Amino acid sequence: MSLVIVDTSCANLSSVKFAFERLGYQPEVTADAARIQAADKVILPGVGTAKAAMRNLQALELVPTLRALQQPVLGICLGMQLLTSWSAEGDVACLNVIPARTVPLDSRGQPLPHMGWNTLTAVGDNPLLNHIAAPACCYFVHSYAVAVDEYTSASTTYGQTFAAMIRRDNFFGAQFHPERSGAIGAQILKNFMELSDADTRA
Repeated sequence: MSLVIVDTSCANLSSVKFAFERLGYQPEVTADAARIQAADKVILPGVGTAKAAMRNLQALELVPTLRALQQPVLGICLGMQLLTSWSAEGDVACLNVIPARTVPLDSRGQPLPHMGWNTLTAVGDNPLLNHIAAPACCYFVHSYAVAVDEYTSASTTYGQTFAAMIRRDNFFGAQFHPERSGAIGAQILKNFMELSDADTRA
């Protein structure tokens, strides 16, 4: 099974790559549209700002390619936010494959960014949380968040309750860093690699 990690030029690609290698997979890091289209599974990572990340994807001419993907795609952290329609972080249009919006996290006076371990609450059917018992804690680093809506598949509370995971058809997102979330994060990545065609129809 082929796995591509999209080289967005704005992510810690090594940590994501090593996480999959620990699971026995051999991911390819690339910004080549043809290689991305041909992969069985695609990871869209990202750190930094949505505006800079979208500028990079546009410069790489990857926006149409990513929007058209039919195989399972997992956006991680900023990568999840890039799957939404718009981000307040730079007032920028994103990939719009999941019609949600990314807004500043209302931490209700708690420190920002939201950084550290927090608990996931599953919302509906979420195949990425298979074989994971509650409470499931994962590692977050972010100041912007996606509001809970019909595309939320797990939530977390830090001041406000926000979408920790989102999905629409073959597109999945995780606001946290599964590659830094220990055994639970490893299981989430394993579940992603084991997704079937049926799992990609929300």
